[in-house]
Amino acid sequence: MENFIVSARKYRPQNFSTVVGQAHITTTLKNAIRNNQLAHAFLFCGPRGVGKTTCARILAKTINCENLQPDGEACNECHSCKSFNEGSSFNIHELDAASNNSVDDIRTLVEQVRFAPQAGKYKIYIIDEVHMLSSSAFNAFLKTLEEPPSYAIFILATTEKHKILPTILSRCQIFDFKRITIQDTVDHLQEICTKEHIQADTDALHLVAQKTDGCMRDSLSTLDKIVSFTSGHLTYQNTLEHLNILDYDYFFRVMGAVLQQDIANALLIYDEILQKGFEGDNFLNGWAEFLRNLLLCKDEKALHLVEVSGNLKDRYKQLSGQLSPAYLITALHLLNDTEINYRMARNKRLHVEMALIKLCYLQQAVTLVSDDTTGEVAKKKLVPDGTAPQKLRAPGAQPVTAKTITEKPATVASIPAGPVATAPPVAAPAPVSPAPIAATPTAIPTPSPAPTPTPVATPIATTAPVASTPVTAPPVAAPVAKPVESTTSAATSSKLTGLAAMKEAMAAKQQGNTQVQSTPLTMGAIHVYWEEFIDQYRQANKMTVVSNLALAQLKLLGTEEVGIVSRNIVQFRFMEEEKLVIAEFLKKKFNNPAIVLTLQLDESQQVQDIGPAPLSSREQFQQMAEKYPIVKELKDRLNMELDF
Repeated sequence: MENFIVSARKYRPQNFSTVVGQAHITTTLKNAIRNNQLAHAFLFCGPRGVGKTTCARILAKTINCENLQPDGEACNECHSCKSFNEGSSFNIHELDAASNNSVDDIRTLVEQVRFAPQAGKYKIYIIDEVHMLSSSAFNAFLKTLEEPPSYAIFILATTEKHKILPTILSRCQIFDFKRITIQDTVDHLQEICTKEHIQADTDALHLVAQKTDGCMRDSLSTLDKIVSFTSGHLTYQNTLEHLNILDYDYFFRVMGAVLQQDIANALLIYDEILQKGFEGDNFLNGWAEFLRNLLLCKDEKALHLVEVSGNLKDRYKQLSGQLSPAYLITALHLLNDTEINYRMARNKRLHVEMALIKLCYLQQAVTLVSDDTTGEVAKKKLVPDGTAPQKLRAPGAQPVTAKTITEKPATVASIPAGPVATAPPVAAPAPVSPAPIAATPTAIPTPSPAPTPTPVATPIATTAPVASTPVTAPPVAAPVAKPVESTTSAATSSKLTGLAAMKEAMAAKQQGNTQVQSTPLTMGAIHVYWEEFIDQYRQANKMTVVSNLALAQLKLLGTEEVGIVSRNIVQFRFMEEEKLVIAEFLKKKFNNPAIVLTLQLDESQQVQDIGPAPLSSREQFQQMAEKYPIVKELKDRLNMELDF
């Protein structure tokens, strides 16, 4: 029975042209080989399974090739290439730093570097998972890596560049490998399936590529498993079953139920998903990606970001046309919050079902829309009986259009809460022809006292019945027509009016603040407020602060100046730190922002606090001898000499 070789090893690239998805690196390396500009140290970093070690081996084989091709590829026919392909080359050394990460291993490697190659131009050392080396091993490797012999080339590979010492990084040419795109993975898998005579649907290969997330080695291993599971016939359904992936059809069904506000059907579909063994977080994650693809399908520029097969992309585009971007963004935000709080929820099924119910009623949320025909801002609400949405206006108000803004002055009519007394009809004034709009402002004529009709009659409270004398509406000054250039100028004037009102309100507030009378500074008031200030810290159980504040002495240095005298330098430093807080407290209590707080240090009190000067050794002995004469007698009898 022939030994089986997995696809990841059998179809491992043997030259730069067969490396998938890393053209920016392979092109650079081939040009460096052709131009004889090879560095002495390379660092290949990137995610797992994207071709770092493979490119290192191809580079090692190519630079020792005896018959280099014009395009920078190895010939695979010379003695060096054949020995490399057979695994018997003495010029290429591989070291797994995950298991050989000690200082002794690196010292052994450094000793080998001293010997020149017996055949070929270079000795290449490939160190895989170099981030696993210890700090002492890195330090032992620094000098050799910085100034190696002319025939030595080091190729380091790692998945965690941030763990490598900066001194190592500065000595290498760094190449960052990127994740392999889904389309490149699908194309490579399709090529392998063709060579192995495997029948595979494109949608099934898309599932494999999405599941492995840009790792070609995982994609090939997954392909081998599914081929064994399906006996060489990959379909969309059996790939879904093997990979335990939630089918996109479920998301389309759930979205249809949500759009129809069919809560029961949406919950039943979710129950079907749970019965198949999927967890709620898998559903939330898949549905968030589903909504993200719908949002991207709204714009042709972002359509390439939807990495699905062509048939599925058409379904996305068709469904996205029925949804607005605002709805999709709101739904994504809701699903994101649900997924974040999923782990903390005790009843996880109810937590996801609540998100489904909210999404069903998301279209009934009250939103602000702009009416292009009337220029109004109205509230749009979905009416249960299916009727058209109604615009909310004040009773009796007319639509505000650009025409009414230019022709009618802005007036505010006050509507009384109670019944309104109807005024008798007033004779309409004679029609007046509209005055021509002048280019320059003209003098405004004085309004005539003749009565004019008003929009709403002014309410008049009467006690006697109005029968003998008719009640007429009081005269109202006729509005003066001002030249209005356009709707834009009218909107600008209303904005300026609002800004002026805000300025007047701020000025009135400042005037009201200045009118507050300040309390005069007296020692009695200062002591009362000082005790109140200390009580705040006493209630907070900050007794050290309370003791420092209580020892301070207060003085009145002027009509608006308060002095705080400290007894020692420690207390004085503490008062300096709390000066702003104390000053703001006194300004607030006395309603006087001009209060000045001055800190003073009582030097005489500071000397008293220090106490007497310390005694020297001789003075201490003399004082002890005077107090205890037996000490001096003991010294004399023993002929002791004191070392002061």
